[in-house]
Amino acid sequence: MKRRIWIVAGEVSGDARAAELIRAMHALDPEVEFVGAGGPKMRPHATEPFDDWIAEAGVVGLWDVLRHYGYFRSKFERMLADIARLKPDAVLLVDYPGFNLRLAKALRARMPGLRIFYYVSPQVWAWNRGRIPKMAKMLDLMLCIFPFEKELYEKSGLRTEFVGHPIVEQMNLDRVPVQRDPLLLGLFPGSREREVKRIFPAMVEAARIVAKSRPDIRFEAAASSEVHAATMRSMAGDVPIEVRMGTAHELMQRAATGIVCSGTATLEAACFGLPYALVYKTAWLTFEVGKRLVKIQHLGIINILAGRTVVREFIQDAASPAALADEALRLLNDPAAAARLSAELSAVVATLHGEGASGRAARVVLDALDRNGSLAVE
Repeated sequence: MKRRIWIVAGEVSGDARAAELIRAMHALDPEVEFVGAGGPKMRPHATEPFDDWIAEAGVVGLWDVLRHYGYFRSKFERMLADIARLKPDAVLLVDYPGFNLRLAKALRARMPGLRIFYYVSPQVWAWNRGRIPKMAKMLDLMLCIFPFEKELYEKSGLRTEFVGHPIVEQMNLDRVPVQRDPLLLGLFPGSREREVKRIFPAMVEAARIVAKSRPDIRFEAAASSEVHAATMRSMAGDVPIEVRMGTAHELMQRAATGIVCSGTATLEAACFGLPYALVYKTAWLTFEVGKRLVKIQHLGIINILAGRTVVREFIQDAASPAALADEALRLLNDPAAAARLSAELSAVVATLHGEGASGRAARVVLDALDRNGSLAVE
């Protein structure tokens, strides 16, 4: 009998992680079917019904969510109805906690016998650890990608497996034989339109300052789409920044240093050993709410994993062009400091055990499907 999994991913990164997991599961069991919602990377591996909603679902921040509330409410109710109709063997939720945890809660109330798995554990340890016992009542299995998360979730009675970080695995596949250019500064403003509009102007002005101090330095920016590339070229104005689309990973390996938007890209940069500064800017309301909720000292995952400042963070008002330029110049002018930072990044990344992560996650999910009865930690 074919087994069917309803899978939900709501962001570009979740689409990539889910597609990797689906491919790994199909390698072990080609008969497993995947339906649900996600993006273009998942689409070739899924069957109907499948909703390619990433472009609309990938909103950022509290204000954006409130503006699109009606859209999300409609999708939520439709998913509940479709899951009740199709009766899948399990629901697999991939990251995207604002939506997916609410979906898990509703599914547990309406279909208490349905198995609910979660991949890429929500970072509730950063802002509300009190939610973990509640999550244990909603979920049957947690697959975490950071080593310290396993103990946190298992204390609540939720079966949890540390499978390794799949981004590390993917970055190893994306390595190219290229030398670092000591005169190249890479700019990585993020993959979302709002990130580009908020962050890239500060990067442009930082580049202008760097150019005045070091006229020999060249600048290259990575865009996630041609639309973003056109926007960034317009923003750059008279600052000589080469904007290229789809070359972020190659640029991370070729640049001497970088300025990187907070998020997945900071871990990707660390995987390639790129010395960088972290920058984060968001809507005023989102930032004010967030700083009252977040319970950790660092924003960047490398610093969180290390328990100290490895990468310097420039957040909101601190992300001024002058501050970003100073850090970029520090790393450009001191190759020894840049080399030390690169080595520290590699040491932190090694703790994530990324090689084979998708395969391990696939085996855990298939094992959970094969089990009878409760999956709770014994």
